[in-house]
Amino acid sequence: MNGKKILFVSSELVPYLPENEVSLMSYETPRMVNSNGGQIRIFMPRYGNINERRHQLHEVIRLSGMNLVINDMDMPLIIKVASIPRERIQVYFIDNEEYFKRKATFTDVEGNLFPDNDQRAIFFAKGVVETVKKLNWTPDIIHVHGWMASLLPLYLKNYYADEPLFGDSKIVLSVYGKSFEGELDKGMKDKILFDGLPEEAISPLAEPTYNNLLKVAVNFSDAVILASEEIPEDLQTHIANLQKPVLPYVSLQEFEEAYANFYNTEVLK
Repeated sequence: MNGKKILFVSSELVPYLPENEVSLMSYETPRMVNSNGGQIRIFMPRYGNINERRHQLHEVIRLSGMNLVINDMDMPLIIKVASIPRERIQVYFIDNEEYFKRKATFTDVEGNLFPDNDQRAIFFAKGVVETVKKLNWTPDIIHVHGWMASLLPLYLKNYYADEPLFGDSKIVLSVYGKSFEGELDKGMKDKILFDGLPEEAISPLAEPTYNNLLKVAVNFSDAVILASEEIPEDLQTHIANLQKPVLPYVSLQEFEEAYANFYNTEVLK
């Protein structure tokens, strides 16, 4: 991994959010790359339940101030940064008062999905790309973790298809076990079509379930990592039928060598 640039884009990340499969691997994978001489950038949403004072988040004025259009609405983009002290790893946070001020991640106190989770996902995907463009940082690999980040492959390969900064970047998608029941907003497809994306690219999102979100993400990724022992069966079938490089599940204790080899031999070949 020496000298390779890897952009990590994740829904969740420890130590900023509680530990689960997504948040832990979103931390361990960049830590591994960092310790093996790779250059990394990490992006995640700045949810309102992240303690800004304890984690010493601060706004980066030169990266903030842009408006992103989401479903015909101008939404201000705020960029904050913090460092994971013991690893000397910097994390960029995508923030917006409307989408991320509430003191929760994906659901309300009763466990119901937020009705604007689809717009939050669109905002996050666009916000990451626009910020990386401002940083003028060209990643060799873009590694995506978690469903809130799952629109990034779609937007990179369509909305940002002519952006030279990402022309040679390879997208790796880590697929985890089903992490929400039900559906996102039924109008999600129309909000993406507003950005001029082709309808056939998002046809599964007529029913915006977890599995269908991930199917679209897989379609526009260059390689897939099965990051959970149990992946929904129809999602596994979809992945297998696409004939893309796939890394089967490996445990946390064994992942470092497996992921590094996969990056080097299957993704960067």
